[in-house]
Amino acid sequence: MSVTVRMLVDRIKLDVVYGTDQLLTKKITTSDISRPGLEMTGYFDYYAPERIQLLGMKEWSYLTQMTSHNRYSVLKGMFQPQTPAIIVARNLAIPEEMIQAAEEEGIAVLQSHVPTSRLSGEMSWYLDSCLAERTSVHGVLMDIYGMGVLIQGDSGIGKSETGLELVKRGHRLVADDRVDVYAKDEETLWGEPAEILRHLLEIRGVGIIDVMSLYGASAVKDSSQVQLAIYLENFERDKVFDRLGNGNEEIELSGVKLPRIRIPVKTGRNVSVVIEAAAMNYRAKQMGYDATQTFEDRLTNLINRNEVSDD
Repeated sequence: MSVTVRMLVDRIKLDVVYGTDQLLTKKITTSDISRPGLEMTGYFDYYAPERIQLLGMKEWSYLTQMTSHNRYSVLKGMFQPQTPAIIVARNLAIPEEMIQAAEEEGIAVLQSHVPTSRLSGEMSWYLDSCLAERTSVHGVLMDIYGMGVLIQGDSGIGKSETGLELVKRGHRLVADDRVDVYAKDEETLWGEPAEILRHLLEIRGVGIIDVMSLYGASAVKDSSQVQLAIYLENFERDKVFDRLGNGNEEIELSGVKLPRIRIPVKTGRNVSVVIEAAAMNYRAKQMGYDATQTFEDRLTNLINRNEVSDD
């Protein structure tokens, strides 16, 4: 996904002090944000011009202490063809030399009332999300009790039908058929739908349905963190499935490992209820309660009591 200066302006609510339509369509290629330091002294040996340049109180006060000629010279050096934009935080006054250099070099000048650190965090979060490398996986992503659950399985097993049943039970659809996943960091995976499939579900025999139109805005979600993977597979007597819940199967998507639970599917089994229970049980484990461990402790105590009574 590409991000333009205009998209950043709209998302972060920035004011355009200077910028033509052409300048606002310039693409942002990196989520790294630069707060110029040594550049203010004229040192540009390791300058990264492809980054957004963010000026806060510290940088602004240093600029205002310069002579007009030196201020113009420094800003001229900072404004390179690759530079997407320069942003001044805290509603600080824009020096005339900045506008002059921006007009000459073709750089948008933006302003925000937000404090510098908070503004930097908001922009980094947005740019990291948009510019992260996407990987498409087959499945249905649901928000179940506020937790992102990726439902995968054999073709025709009923993933979309299960997703529809979960929607009817009050949960939210994030993506059907194709889920675009990306790593927010080394431990956090996010998923979102392909734009062409947003809010849509394909049900065999019915066709494509618009979940938002049929069930309302509360039945869909634009994106979600992916925390648990469920794999649906046909029930066979010879297959071995985890019965105690002490399995530790994992899958890796975009470099992030996810716990995966295999659920057998057969006629008469309410898969959506089972997935709900699996999601709640996983959350309970994350909060420190492990039903499997409780059972094993009770079993151990029972065995110990029996041994004592035999003695």
